[in-house]
Amino acid sequence: MKKTRRLQLIFGIYWFMLAYILAALIWWFIALNHQNQEMTDLKIHDVISTGAAKVNEISSIEATRNRKVAQYIGEGSIFLLLIAAGAIYIYRAVNRQLKQSIQQQNFMMAITHELKTPIAVAQLNLETLKKRNLNEEQQQRLITTTLQETKRLNALCNNMLLTSQIDAGGYKITKENIQFDELLERCVEEFCARFPDRKINSQIAENVIIEGDELLLQMAANNLIDNAIKYSPKNSLVNILLENNTSIQLSVIDEGAGIEETEKQKVFQKYYRTGNAATQSAKGTGLGLYLIQKVVTAHKGSITLHNNIPNGCRFVLTFPKTV
Repeated sequence: MKKTRRLQLIFGIYWFMLAYILAALIWWFIALNHQNQEMTDLKIHDVISTGAAKVNEISSIEATRNRKVAQYIGEGSIFLLLIAAGAIYIYRAVNRQLKQSIQQQNFMMAITHELKTPIAVAQLNLETLKKRNLNEEQQQRLITTTLQETKRLNALCNNMLLTSQIDAGGYKITKENIQFDELLERCVEEFCARFPDRKINSQIAENVIIEGDELLLQMAANNLIDNAIKYSPKNSLVNILLENNTSIQLSVIDEGAGIEETEKQKVFQKYYRTGNAATQSAKGTGLGLYLIQKVVTAHKGSITLHNNIPNGCRFVLTFPKTV
């Protein structure tokens, strides 16, 4: 609340100063124009008072006045344009910084919650194993759950680290021939194990080779599937389709609330999360789609977002064929 009031005060001062500068510019133009008119009238009066008024002299005086008026208008217009350009630039820069600050704050709140959940689950499971005498089946169930949560924690950390490294230009992509169909099958198996109650259907073409970085491609596939599961109802179907035609296409289709047309480009921005109430209630950091787009672009591919019929989203990653 205090920060909001402070921002309102800053913008209030900004608009007041801008209005004051514009008012001063207009006042000086009126004052100079009035002074110019008085000087012109005085000169014409002097010429007439000599008794030898010549039309050409009066015309010369009036021409001088008109030149000065044109000079005032020209210089005033230039100053006005410079002030307007500077004001717009400053406003947009400050507004952009404020939006980024708000997004970063929301990201920190979201990531704190996202990190605490797997840590809390792993801690509880380990304490249960330590304090209670459980049978073999119960022990294995707790160990499996703990491993799944640590993998989730590792994925979150990798997302954050890779995002900062890619943004800073510090991550060097290693290019090698990746058996993408096998990589995708492993990803699907992990999600089926993590979410045994979810309906996940996969149709994966065989022998799909992509020249690229295995870690980044795996992360892109994981984030895309995770989004589909996260933002769709628990009883809905998630379809994963890998095709190998003129290009390699990975499609992940969900039956969620979908994304508004006005937000389809914004969802790939860093930290951005859609304003849809159904999606805001789901866990997320706003890094998944941003990172996917970076990975796909680094592999000379593209990502597109389409509406699924009757509802939901269809994300399509397209990569060029290696051979």
